[in-house]
Amino acid sequence: MAKGPTVYHVAERAGVSIATVSFTFRQPEKVKASTRELVLAAAEALGYVPSASARGLARGRTGALGLFAYDYLLDPANGRREEGISASNPASAEGLGNEDLRLFPLYVDEVQRGVELECWRRGQALLVGGGNPENNEAVLSDIAGRVDGLAVFPRSVPSEALARIARRIPVVEVSESDLNQELDHVTVDNTSGIRAMTKHLLTEHGYTRLMFLGGMPSSDNEERLQSFLGTLHEAGLEPAREPNYPCGSDESVAEVIRNVCKDGGLPDAIVCATDQDALVVLDTLAAAGVSVPKDVSVTGFDGIAAGRVVRPSLSTVRQPMEQMGRTMVQLLLDRLDHPEKAPSAVRLPVRLVVRESCGCQPG
Repeated sequence: MAKGPTVYHVAERAGVSIATVSFTFRQPEKVKASTRELVLAAAEALGYVPSASARGLARGRTGALGLFAYDYLLDPANGRREEGISASNPASAEGLGNEDLRLFPLYVDEVQRGVELECWRRGQALLVGGGNPENNEAVLSDIAGRVDGLAVFPRSVPSEALARIARRIPVVEVSESDLNQELDHVTVDNTSGIRAMTKHLLTEHGYTRLMFLGGMPSSDNEERLQSFLGTLHEAGLEPAREPNYPCGSDESVAEVIRNVCKDGGLPDAIVCATDQDALVVLDTLAAAGVSVPKDVSVTGFDGIAAGRVVRPSLSTVRQPMEQMGRTMVQLLLDRLDHPEKAPSAVRLPVRLVVRESCGCQPG
């Protein structure tokens, strides 16, 4: 393959120094408009594209950040999202008509969007990748070798691999930190969010028989459970049923609800650790002929788009997911400028959103 045009060819054609060509692409405000036009015209005529890697070597940075992401619903066999999100395959359930929103955007999608927007605002390139259990460490290392800093979702790679990379470049996690306080991380106020939802059910609706249902094990979901139990205790109440946490898969969430329906022990309300858990609960209750919120109320936590369009619409605690992604970028860039700083743990506020599934009318 023939070697492409270089900065020297552009400088010769435009009749300027190579420094002027460099400034034109890196700091155009330092070059006269007439000179910039000459350089850009020469670059276009030659088909010259400035090398990001060369610029990075010159200033000690690549100008790029990495995001190691995962997809809740990605089918490793074909790289496509599966057709349903629960054991009852709600995307194909008759009458929903919201197949796309049940699959996208989810929590990870909204956080990733925040990372993308903040990188764009800060003039940073973004390299996004992900793997599966067989190759995720290799993919992670490959991304880390090309960027100045790395944003990751928790439990997506082994802690040892993350620690190894964090010794070389800044790493920030969202939701929780696999390495405790050793990394910068961004989370939300899980405690006040579940407290607000539980108190709403107790005081605004007069419910006294509440149960908690949680999905995958995580520090976020554990905080939500403890806040639920603490709020009930303050009200002099105990859970209507033993908390089901962690449940694990969508099928295990559905199985818990089927058992609750069979034994006739429906509570007044089911407080779910996540919106995706709540969507599975709504599907399973509907399949059992249980009316929400007439027979039982259901609430979630996250604020994903599907909660607005499912029927009944889902009462939830809204996380600032886009802001979480933006904050990850801000922490990475700050860490690059101030590597000596102690690790930061940013906890963002959440917002109670009441809709139909708890018995409210959406505003």
